[in-house]
Formats: sequence, C-alpha cells, structure tokens
Amino acid sequence: MDNPVIGLLILGGIALFLILRLKSVLGTRDGFEAPPANTPTPQGRSVRRDFEVIDGGPDRDIIDHVDDGSESARALAGMKLVEPGFSVTEFIGGARGAYEMILMAFERGDVAEIEDFLAEDVYETFVSVIADREDKGLRIEADFVGVREVGLESATFDRDTNEAEVTLRFVGELTSVVRNEDGEIVEGNPNEIKKQRDVWTFARTMGEDDPNWRLVATGG
Repeated sequence: MDNPVIGLLILGGIALFLILRLKSVLGTRDGFEAPPANTPTPQGRSVRRDFEVIDGGPDRDIIDHVDDGSESARALAGMKLVEPGFSVTEFIGGARGAYEMILMAFERGDVAEIEDFLAEDVYETFVSVIADREDKGLRIEADFVGVREVGLESATFDRDTNEAEVTLRFVGELTSVVRNEDGEIVEGNPNEIKKQRDVWTFARTMGEDDPNWRLVATGG
C-alpha cells in the first residue's frame, strides 16, 4: 500500500477518535431542563462535584449571584448537594425565559398553557383576574420587548424535605394597552415602552424527576 494512502487512513482514524471524544463530553442544557441522571460511582473512586471549592476558593456559580457565606449561598450549596447537576446561572437563564412566557400568557388571558409552571393558588389567582377583566369587557394587547434585568433576591432550602425556593427580581420592558368592548383604548399607549417590575418566587423539590420549577408567589 502506498505511503500516502497509509497516511490518510491514520489521519482518518485520529479524526474519528476526536469526534467520538467530543460527543461524549459536550452537551447543551437549558435553565429549567431536567438535570442529568446520576451515574453510579465506581467503588474506591471519588467524584469531584461542580459545587465543591477548587484550591480553597468559593463556588463562582453561587457567589456570582449572592454574597459568599450568606443564608442564600448556603441554601444554594445545599441544593447542589442533593442535585449536583443544578446550576444557579442556568436556572436564572431559564427563569428569564419563563418570565416572558408566563407574563405574556397572563396578558393574553390564556394561562392554561402555563398551568404546569404555576402553583395551584397562583394559577387560580391568575384565572380570577382574567375572568374579572373579561366580565368588564376589557382586553389587553401587549408586546414583549425584553428582560432588562434579572437578579437573585434570596434562596431557601429545607434539608429535611429537599424543598427549594428561589426569589428573583425582574425588570421587563413591554408595550401594553387596555381596550374596551368597542375597541377603544382606555389605558396605555401602543407606542410607549413601559417597564414591568416583578419579584417572583419559584419552588421545586430537588432530586425529583420532575424538572419544572413552579411560580409560587408574585409581587412587585
């Protein structure tokens, strides 16, 4: 066999090996996605978890969002102990998308599509407000512009029940008008972008198969 052919076969084998290695390492995850399944640890080997400190340093995924040593930091660390795949940064990214989805579903008056992301009492409150709006012959037309700010206000974790709560502060931007039965604008300006400030609390039992965080409290 000619030397050039042998060289091509060797290079092809190396390329195939690298592709297989990359596929085994790389992956994508979104903020509210289910965590990867835990794999058994071979006996006698230790696994270094993402939340553990490196060379005595703090977990940047936590202290980038809350003060080091705070109650919230300890709560987030506790969540990672139960669910090592949990990432605070990815959670906040997912919450950003959930904020737009939930807010706009409420504005449109169609919350059935987001019921799985709401606690029962929050869902019932949303339904009641929407029904009252419809009884008055009012409807809202809104367009979401974007999320200007997301910040982590606080976090709590019950180590006995594994119940976690994370409170986030949102500043969104949208256009919104309220129209009456005749289609007349009674509130708002379709050409004016307004800021929407909300403080929402999401909850979930860590370590469970259900990946959904649910909105359990709202405020402004």
